Amino acid sequence: MKKVVLAYSGGLDTSCLIKWLRDKDYDVIAAIADVGQGENFEVIKKRAIKTGASKVYVLNLQKEFVTDYVFPALKAGAIYENKYLLATALSRPLIAKHQVLIANKEKATTVAHGCTGKGNDQVRFETTIAILAPKLEQMAPLRTWELKTREEEIDYALKHKIPCNVTKKNPYSIDKNLYGRAIECGVLEDPWTEPPEEIYDMTISPQKAPQKPTYIEVDFVKGVPTKINGKTYKPVDLIHKLNIIGGKNGVGRVDMVENRLVGIKSREIYENPAGTILYIAHQELEALVLDRETLQYKQRVAQKYAELTYNGLWETPLKHQLDAYVDATQEHVTGTVRLKLYKGSCMVVGRKSKYSRYKEELATYGDKDIFDQKLAEGFNKLWAMPFME
Repeated sequence: MKKVVLAYSGGLDTSCLIKWLRDKDYDVIAAIADVGQGENFEVIKKRAIKTGASKVYVLNLQKEFVTDYVFPALKAGAIYENKYLLATALSRPLIAKHQVLIANKEKATTVAHGCTGKGNDQVRFETTIAILAPKLEQMAPLRTWELKTREEEIDYALKHKIPCNVTKKNPYSIDKNLYGRAIECGVLEDPWTEPPEEIYDMTISPQKAPQKPTYIEVDFVKGVPTKINGKTYKPVDLIHKLNIIGGKNGVGRVDMVENRLVGIKSREIYENPAGTILYIAHQELEALVLDRETLQYKQRVAQKYAELTYNGLWETPLKHQLDAYVDATQEHVTGTVRLKLYKGSCMVVGRKSKYSRYKEELATYGDKDIFDQKLAEGFNKLWAMPFME
């Protein structure tokens, strides 16, 4: 039997896949990545074995996910189409990398995933694996198998007594990790339909959030968040803490129609409490400490970085080159940002840094003003000169 390493989540698709691959005479090794889903991985492991996996790896990748994927994207300011904080997209190259490592260890010749031909994750998995291990055979059964709808997959699971948590009454497709949660399918496929409250898990409805605002302070060192309200947190714990604080205040909900890499538009709902807080805080600290040219150019880099991440090009030369540039810009992104969270909103109300470029004596209109306004006349004439006839 040929060995295949399957990226296994325990959801409907990959649970059906184990049985399907076994029937095709494959020895299935399941790779389970713990990126902060908050699930019972022992139960998922038993489910994989019961369904037919010969071996199961459960990998705790939370720390690596935050330090090597989330924080670099945060420093870059990467947000896809100005809304999506890339939580799912950031986890895929990490999972694919460890899939390759397991394949090498087990001497497997094939790797497989449970992504559809309509989504972005197929590209993220396959491109990463192709770059890291071009000789590995790749399989994407959901693009070719006989099960064409989620309803048919549910019937297949029921027929073969495959345990799964999806039913025809609860048709949502959900991907969750430490950094965020993505929800699609069901009534959400109609972009005119308001998302039902039942789909949310990480955030409370802003209408039910506390009547009084919550104030927090976040400290950064060279672009990396290190403290909340003066207390130092390890990377994973820091994200957990901000998820709780933001979630209780209804912060981090996103409803968007995005452009998928394959060319279709998709309606997606996201929850990113910690990510929303960190991006707003980080952006404001950069505004305080970066010079104008660097700040404005970096905004273009942020867009490209987000596109590379979204499009599965995390391991490409350009993305690694951008990392080097971004790290150089973060040398002085150290300081504290104070935020006000209130009924779904996240507002910056204070910022400070020893590297601040803000000079009160130049900005003030009070008696401390040292700005020589007489210089403005010559400046304005020179500025307008190229456009004068």
